[in-house]
Amino acid sequence: MQEKKFRRTIEDFVCEECGQLVKGDGYTNHCPHCLWSKHVDVNPGDRAAACHGMMEPVRLEGASPSYRIVHRCVKCGYEKRNDASSSDVPSALIELAKKTASMV
Repeated sequence: MQEKKFRRTIEDFVCEECGQLVKGDGYTNHCPHCLWSKHVDVNPGDRAAACHGMMEPVRLEGASPSYRIVHRCVKCGYEKRNDASSSDVPSALIELAKKTASMV
């Protein structure tokens, strides 16, 4: 039998980038205010990553309503795609979209 790779971990946190309190729902993987994340998982929810570097939102992929935020760890360079959330601040997503467009 194959081991389940996703572990739902419900936890609130204070964003280390912008200082906002974020209420977790077990699927929360980034701050909805600034879109930054943290490199804490090997598989979603397992908190097994040794790095613990901050994950910068570097670009937006996809199209409405299925946007994905690409995060890059500023410590080790690891990249991960995370679904945008309905709780994300729209202006933060717009700024990331502008950043993405300027890269083209």
